[in-house]
Amino acid sequence: MGSGSRQKGSLLTASEKEHCYGNPFRQDRAGRWDGNGADRGETAHPNESEACSPGGREGGRLAGRPAEGLGGPHPPTHPPTHPRPSPARRATKPRFLGQPVRVLRGLLFARPDAAGMDVSKATKFFVSTGRRILTIGFALLILSILAWAYITGIQLVSDQYHIMAFGLYGAFLTFHLIIQSFFAFLEHKRMRRDSLSCSYTKTVALTISAYQEDPAYLRECLQSVKATLYPPDKLRIIMVVDGNSSEDRYMMDMFQDVFAGEDVGTFIWENNYHHQPQLDMEKRDSGYQTGDEPSDYTEIDMEDPGQLVVEELIRTKRCVCIMQKWGGKREVMYTAFKALGNSVDYVQVCDSDTKLEPEATVELVKVLESNESYGAVGGDVRILNLSDSYISFMSSLRYWMAFNIERACQSYFNCVSCISGPLGLYRNDLLQQFLESWYNQKFLGTHCTFGDDRHLTNRMLSIGYATKYTARSRCYSETPSLFLRWLAQQTRWTKSYFREWLYNALWWHRHHLWMTYESVVSGIFPFFVTATVLRLFYGGNLWDVLWVLLCVQLVACVKALYACWLRSNPVMLFMSLYAVLYMGGLLPAKYFAILTMNKSSWGTSGRKKMVGNYMPLLPVSIWGLLLLGGLIYTIYQEALADWTTEAKQTEILYLLAGLAIYLGYWTFMVLLYWVWIQKCCRKRMDFYSLEV
Repeated sequence: MGSGSRQKGSLLTASEKEHCYGNPFRQDRAGRWDGNGADRGETAHPNESEACSPGGREGGRLAGRPAEGLGGPHPPTHPPTHPRPSPARRATKPRFLGQPVRVLRGLLFARPDAAGMDVSKATKFFVSTGRRILTIGFALLILSILAWAYITGIQLVSDQYHIMAFGLYGAFLTFHLIIQSFFAFLEHKRMRRDSLSCSYTKTVALTISAYQEDPAYLRECLQSVKATLYPPDKLRIIMVVDGNSSEDRYMMDMFQDVFAGEDVGTFIWENNYHHQPQLDMEKRDSGYQTGDEPSDYTEIDMEDPGQLVVEELIRTKRCVCIMQKWGGKREVMYTAFKALGNSVDYVQVCDSDTKLEPEATVELVKVLESNESYGAVGGDVRILNLSDSYISFMSSLRYWMAFNIERACQSYFNCVSCISGPLGLYRNDLLQQFLESWYNQKFLGTHCTFGDDRHLTNRMLSIGYATKYTARSRCYSETPSLFLRWLAQQTRWTKSYFREWLYNALWWHRHHLWMTYESVVSGIFPFFVTATVLRLFYGGNLWDVLWVLLCVQLVACVKALYACWLRSNPVMLFMSLYAVLYMGGLLPAKYFAILTMNKSSWGTSGRKKMVGNYMPLLPVSIWGLLLLGGLIYTIYQEALADWTTEAKQTEILYLLAGLAIYLGYWTFMVLLYWVWIQKCCRKRMDFYSLEV
């Protein structure tokens, strides 16, 4: 519902509640952050005091804020001023300040009794500005070092003829992998050491987003949700189906079948929160609209009866399934979040192809309960169908690396960049603050339709709260098993990555410098890899081409061996084979994603449909032709060279040895994969993910 309308059961509008409770994260119409809020302990505005006092608006019945964020009026328990949060929450909340002009004006024309407050504002403003400058300077320093090391090509170690060399840029990347792995190890050690407890008093809404899901995956998802080990009176289950046609009805029927005997509510909504054609027509006929320009969504005065039914069901029933007009995943997530309002403490997100472990929810709750500064936490996502194909098997290994090394390292510094959609938990009171801005996200004037999870995480980071990862919470999700569908998925994810990279850069100064450092390194890495590959392939030297392939494979082997040790599972050795997928598919897809970043098409397709869009193959084809052209050019140049010199004779030995090592390694690994995975372990791999 809009900020100016009253929610059902509420005594004040959302804007009036903001007056009473204070909101340190609100924005003015110009998009500037307003620093006025109760968390700094400032005196309430006279109008706000009147509205929240026992004799003010609505008799002061909402002067006291509910202790746990649940609905219902509470009697006032404090003087008629802004309520102050707990010391723990107050100490960790971010401080936002006004504009420089406002601060200086306050210093010059302040009343004597407000002088201390204005000095504090000025101090905080200059501290914030200083952090911004420091962060920007640090980012430029890292970028400059990387660019200098790459351009100069300083060699640290080389042989007599400079055939084999190890440069400064390679040393920097090696150092990055070492420290990333080290901090990931420390985070895992801390997870094992810390024994967190759960109070089982927090209410949780487990939301499931569904779209044309494979019936087998959907049933597994719903059955795993039903088996969740969390008090039933504290857990709500909400599934929103993106589509309300007869073809989508099987998902609601399955929901009713799985949760038979529970407190179930279902409803087929003809519209959704942002598509209400009949009501829009009534508004237009009544002369309500005054402009031709489309604007962001705001709640209309004449409420949709279906909307009221949806909100009533979600707030009163334990298990609810809603089918609504198609609008994309973000629309589905918005429906669940909006209808919940402030009725629960935490909101858990889950996809309809995800199978949760019974303890997944409680482990997430433990993390958020352990520290008030944690705004969201994600769990370990494994692959459910890893034995389907080489693509799905490689994805399962890549997922483990991404979560248990990369995100575990980020979690050590409290700045996980993405809480994955299959398994994540958010503080609901914080989520409700940026719900509208999250939904109405635009990039270059186009409404964003994917990257929902990453932007939700970025919104949490933008208000200064930490994001965490825990390997104790685990789920298993479906992944594409065909190359084309995998490529489309990676292209979509890359679009949202670079778009959110730009947004995330605005908030680097509010978090640890590691977030700045890693963002710069990971953001620039694909471009340096591309430049290196093209330079060597067109350099006219066959050994350079073979050398870059050997180096890529060597780095992949080192990471795979470390993962084998960390996971205590030799299957991670196959992670070294992922390099060919990255170089041959993912790398060119990144450039295609950048060029089409503002295109909202080519999104997710339902798992019941085959992928019919072959556009993602275009960049792979162009990339392959570029590499083939470089290889042909290099062979031609080498054919013209004098191979009788001592240096060239030595290079021949290097070529033969390097080629034998490279081809021998790949032959051995492919045979091992085929025999061990495809033949011996195929049946065991169907339930492999449940035992690791």
